Amino acid sequence: MNFVANIPHIRCFIKKEYVHDLERGHGEYIEAVLIAVKSMRGKALMFEAYLPEYGACFDKFPISALVWRKNIINSEQLNLNQLELWDAFSYHIQIWEKSLLKNCNVKIWIPDKGEMKGEYLFTIDSVHSDPNTINTGVSEVPTEHKQFNFGKLENGQYFAQPNNRMLWYEQSLTPKELKKPDFKVCGRYYYCEQEEQWRYGDSDDYFYKGEKVKDEW
Repeated sequence: MNFVANIPHIRCFIKKEYVHDLERGHGEYIEAVLIAVKSMRGKALMFEAYLPEYGACFDKFPISALVWRKNIINSEQLNLNQLELWDAFSYHIQIWEKSLLKNCNVKIWIPDKGEMKGEYLFTIDSVHSDPNTINTGVSEVPTEHKQFNFGKLENGQYFAQPNNRMLWYEQSLTPKELKKPDFKVCGRYYYCEQEEQWRYGDSDDYFYKGEKVKDEW
């Protein structure tokens, strides 16, 4: 894992003010192809895009700089902290697709906006992957870890939202009437080798048999 990762190539548009440090270019757009994402802990995800008409790459676009169509309504545009609720948890990320749910219609709960419709594309997940460095982050804390599910919003923007802000509609499996999730956040770790005191070190048999012993610790 690295703090920069390739993502599926997505044709989109960049709000032009983001290549001018928000000083000019408002209301204009640049054709682009998304090619990568960068994760710096404590900061918003940064996307890299190839800008074909310039033959250039630009690697510091927040998700609020991206739109998938140009005919947007400015009053419907969401702020960065609505499109992406959380800053990056780690310098180590992995990109993957929930293949069953790729291109599924989703509903997302947006702060100060309510429910919006969208389409899921891929997921950005994070972990502390270097056992030789002290883990001072929360990417592996059950109550804090979040995925960034990336996709398109109906207002022309993109989103990066955690599982607990979304509902998914897989056509062949989702019933007409859904139950309301009443889940609690996972607050514990699960282990296979700590719950019971089974000992295997006294045997070199290939088909070894475990024996439960009294806890002596």
